[in-house]
Amino acid sequence: MLRLDPTLQARITVRHGIDPDPDGKCVVYWMQRAQRAMNNPALDAAIEVANSLRKPIVVFLGLIPFYPHANLRHYQFLVEGLHDLAAGLMARKVGFVFRRYPDHRLEKFCKEVRPAIVIGDENPLREPESWRRKVAKHLHMPLWTVDADVVVPSSLLAKEQYAARTIRPRIHAQLARFLTMAPDRKAHVPWSPTRRPHPIPSTQEILSGIPLDRTVAPVGGFKGGTAEAVSKLKRFIRDRLNGYSERRNNPGLQGTSQLSPYLHFGHIGPVTVAVEILKADAPQCDREAFLEELIVRRELAINYVRFNPRYDHLEGCEPWALRSLKTHAPDHRQHRYTERQLENAETHDPLWNAAQKQMVLTGWMHGYMRMYWAKKILEWSGSPGAAFEVAVRLNDRYELDGRDPNGYAGIAWAIGGKHDRAWGPERPVFGKIRYMSYESTSRKFDSRQYIASIIGLERGQLR
Repeated sequence: MLRLDPTLQARITVRHGIDPDPDGKCVVYWMQRAQRAMNNPALDAAIEVANSLRKPIVVFLGLIPFYPHANLRHYQFLVEGLHDLAAGLMARKVGFVFRRYPDHRLEKFCKEVRPAIVIGDENPLREPESWRRKVAKHLHMPLWTVDADVVVPSSLLAKEQYAARTIRPRIHAQLARFLTMAPDRKAHVPWSPTRRPHPIPSTQEILSGIPLDRTVAPVGGFKGGTAEAVSKLKRFIRDRLNGYSERRNNPGLQGTSQLSPYLHFGHIGPVTVAVEILKADAPQCDREAFLEELIVRRELAINYVRFNPRYDHLEGCEPWALRSLKTHAPDHRQHRYTERQLENAETHDPLWNAAQKQMVLTGWMHGYMRMYWAKKILEWSGSPGAAFEVAVRLNDRYELDGRDPNGYAGIAWAIGGKHDRAWGPERPVFGKIRYMSYESTSRKFDSRQYIASIIGLERGQLR
């Protein structure tokens, strides 16, 4: 195996083969999760390998229209990032080939360009992981994958961690090694395309004619791409990082970074964000509070998805929680709502309705409201298992950062006590699961102002 930078080497998983084929014509980076040209360890590894082999490198990105629960809202955000990606790759002297369905398959592209090795980025979710395993069986050249969207490589944690308190010291012990901004390497050998390259079409042109779910509309408050992600990060540091530790759980204030969609699609990397936060002129308590969420909590969620095959089902939660929920499953529920009623925000609770509408209208929901939102679905559903499934479907359908480890871990925490502890005294329906009520939640912030802001947003969009 080629000798690479040790920090990059620690992120690599060898899926198939080891040494590159000396007769190969190039290095292919199969880009999926980390859709960016800056601070991307998978791209860095691919460039370093290509330079060592004295071969050109090309990034291949195929638009797959059948991803579970994904719809037009998600695809438009993804495609909006392509122009930034293409420009960034050109600056690093890397080729870029973008193809959409039905020409989106990696195997077909590899037959055209005959690579010495394929390097991909890792994704712990079930579907992308299954793609990597299938591809590894059919490729005739080595396949490596790189853990590019975490600060500390997930493999170093070895197993599923019980809670933040168990993963935190393990992550902190590795931060000095991995929380560094490596220079963006450039390719030494230029890429000569097998076909005449075409400019990236407009978003509308790319998405027209592709068979995908168009029932959920794109949103105007978020635009995809690395440039927009960097801009949002700068505005957050300038305007809202100071005081973050106190404001972060107040949905009535715009105190959060709203970077989660960009992290989900890989338009910006966690190391980039963390380094900028560390350099910021803000109180240490605020920087530490933000980094706890960005690194420890986010990578706890990724750890959960990587090592727990039932991450999107109630059965993936802790035994104590499952026993307690089973005991209280027959309990009387004062209110019961169908999935359609929940989706349409047709409950008796104006705070919950506002949170649901915020998600549907904007593609984003404040993190504190996500906890309340999921717990009420538990309270109003026929069973804990049904509540978990409904929460997953609604989250994945409407959130721009749906279909993400953070979302699955958050639902598992709210409904199944994941990464939490047993709480007493026991309550009907919830058992030992941590409880949240309209009254207690409303006391923590101005819920009337929050509800009014969502009503105003709804009326504005309906005009």
